[in-house]
Amino acid sequence: MFGCAQKDVKVLKLAHGLDVNHSVHKAMVKMGEDLNRISGGKMTIEVYPSQQLGTERECLELLQIGSLDMTKVSVGVMENFAPKMKVLGLPFIFRDRQHSFNVLDSDIGQQLLDEGRQYRLKGLAYYDAGSRSFYTKEKPVETPADLEGMKIRVMESITAMDMVRSLGGSPTPISWGELYTSLQQGVVDGAENNPPSFYLSRHYEVCKYYVLDEHTTLPDVLVIGTQSWDVLTEQEQNWVKEATDLSVPYQRKLWAESEKEALDAVIEAGVEVIKPDKNKFMDKVDGIFDAYKDDEEFYEIIQRIRNTK
Repeated sequence: MFGCAQKDVKVLKLAHGLDVNHSVHKAMVKMGEDLNRISGGKMTIEVYPSQQLGTERECLELLQIGSLDMTKVSVGVMENFAPKMKVLGLPFIFRDRQHSFNVLDSDIGQQLLDEGRQYRLKGLAYYDAGSRSFYTKEKPVETPADLEGMKIRVMESITAMDMVRSLGGSPTPISWGELYTSLQQGVVDGAENNPPSFYLSRHYEVCKYYVLDEHTTLPDVLVIGTQSWDVLTEQEQNWVKEATDLSVPYQRKLWAESEKEALDAVIEAGVEVIKPDKNKFMDKVDGIFDAYKDDEEFYEIIQRIRNTK
């Protein structure tokens, strides 16, 4: 669990799967610096990027057994451990980016962060991972009708598969690492992700149409294992929380910059970026929400999110 760089310094080990140039990694480095400053040198964070200690799922499992202190995972992965979190992956649940921040920063967001405790995982904060949109190889997806008969790569998430199906496409789960080749070889006709992922993966070399329908806004979640959290004193917990809270606006600012840079870069590389009429997409996925009406507790969270100003 805790490392010990020198006597009386508590070192939290944090591992994640992202590159060192990613806004989330930079925010974590800042969080470690802030924790060191706030605690007067009594606590710090060691960050292990780029899947050095395993995939997102593997890191969560290390947290559960106390072999690792902290990690970052997508809500799409976290919903396997905290089922109510899948509400954040429902299509068009958020009106816009500011609405998503207002929800995540509210008691709704906090309630969902606490969801994983029974699985020995405590959510600390949300990092911005933008909105996901469709990109395709042969033709643009300007309306849901364009998705008819198209094979679209999705994450291994039931919510994501339901969404693509509702829009008329054929959802095809493929691992992220195999996607470039699958697009090249025509195994799938397209995929969906946020602008920095589309750019950094170089998928723009194969897919020349990027349609900003922004169907889902899935945040990343910073998680600490309850084994690591529960042995901290109340003061130490407050230090960690304060450093975490300071890293959130910093990461959001870096993310917004990286999103703009990515869009500019793919346009320069010859990608046609299209802003479609989102209402046409929204109308097609309404049925997904109706399917949850029988689950009163879950449907109430949907209503609370929609009612958040």
